[in-house]
Amino acid sequence: MKHSKVGSLMVGDVVSVVPSTPFKEVAKRLAEHDISGLPVLDEDDRVVGVVSETDLLVRQAAAGGSGPAAPASRDGTGARPGDDRDTLTAGRLMSSPAVTVHAEETIAEAARTMLRRGVERMPVVDEENRLVGIVTRRDLLQVFLRPDSEIRLKVVEDVLVAAMGLPPGAIDVHVVDGRVTLEGRLEAAGQIPVLVKLTEQMDGVVSVSEHLAAPCDGSPPTGRPSGGRPPAPERRGG
Repeated sequence: MKHSKVGSLMVGDVVSVVPSTPFKEVAKRLAEHDISGLPVLDEDDRVVGVVSETDLLVRQAAAGGSGPAAPASRDGTGARPGDDRDTLTAGRLMSSPAVTVHAEETIAEAARTMLRRGVERMPVVDEENRLVGIVTRRDLLQVFLRPDSEIRLKVVEDVLVAAMGLPPGAIDVHVVDGRVTLEGRLEAAGQIPVLVKLTEQMDGVVSVSEHLAAPCDGSPPTGRPSGGRPPAPERRGG
C-alpha cells in the first residue's frame, strides 16, 4: 500500500544562507520571504545547521542589554549573549546539527519527527545530506485536507482490493471530514482488525469506526492463500 512521501509536498526553491552570512542579512531574508527559519549550507550545499527567528531574537535581546541574560548558543559554536550583531554570522547563530528529512520518507514519519523535535520546518536532503527542498508543518497538514471522495476511493482500491484481496463492494465505506466508517460483513473475524488498521494508516484519515460482522470460524481472508493443504488426519496405532 502506497503512502504519500515528503517529496510530493516539499518546496524545491529554498531560501538559504551560508555560515558567513551576517546577522542583518539573515534577518532580512527571513522578513522578505516571511519564513521562520533558514537552512545553513556549506560550499557543497550540504545542510550544516538551521538559523531561526528565535535564534536572532535571543541575540537581539541580549545585545540590547536589558532583562536577564539570554542562554548561550545551543550548538556550541561560540555565539554568546551580548555579542555585537555586526560580528555575528549564521554559522555562529545556527542550531546544529539540523533536523532533516529525506524525500522518500512518508508524511507520517516526517510529522512524527517534527513533533518529537519541536520544529516547524525541516530541510529535505538527499543521501549525501545535500539540500533538495524544505517542508513545513503547514505542508504536512495538507494531507488532511484530502477530499472525502478521494479518501474513500483510496480505501477501496488500496486497502480492500490491493492489500486484502477483497472485491470493491465487499463492505460499505463512508467518509465524512476524514472520518471513515466501515459497514458490512466479512468472511473471517480476523479480517476486521486488519482492515481497520490498514484504513487508519491511509493518508488523510482522521479516525476509523467499524460496524462489521464475521463468523468466528478462522477462515482465511478472501483472496489470500490459506498456507497449503490441511494437515492429514492423525493416525492411531491398532
